Amino acid sequence: MEKYIPDLYVKSIYYIDYEKLKERGIKCILFDLDNTVAPLSIKKPNKKIKDLFTKLKSMGFKLIIFSNSGKSRLKPFKEELEVDCAFSCKKPMRKKFDVILRDYKYGISEVIMVGDNIVTDVLGGNKVGITTILVNPISNKERPQAKVSRLYEKHIMKKLSKHELFFRGKYYE
Repeated sequence: MEKYIPDLYVKSIYYIDYEKLKERGIKCILFDLDNTVAPLSIKKPNKKIKDLFTKLKSMGFKLIIFSNSGKSRLKPFKEELEVDCAFSCKKPMRKKFDVILRDYKYGISEVIMVGDNIVTDVLGGNKVGITTILVNPISNKERPQAKVSRLYEKHIMKKLSKHELFFRGKYYE
């Protein structure tokens, strides 16, 4: 069950202590897109998202949108945020995580995965050994595939809570 437990759990991407991550030697942040950075209904980044990404880039972080969504969904975010993207990642499979580590020449201690789903984002990052940060989903609107993983996530959350390993809404850093 430990493979489903995030290293950090915060309310949203706006509550993460990025200074602390920088001090820990984190150089690259992989952001899930849908319901982590933006709800499905938003087709391009708003000012709040742009401001956060500008700040993080100025801090020296390499930012990569790391999503199971397709290229066309990521393109406006890639262009307007001026970041790299990995699309159709098939999280929790580790293949694209390994590609990022290899191609960008990062060690596992230098990369974090930020996402809203235990079954895809947290499990995927934990399989590779990178730090994982879980945030609450921005919206209840989901793609059909995500709805399936949410059902599985609900089952896992119940087990984690029963064993007092993790509780939704009880944040920790």
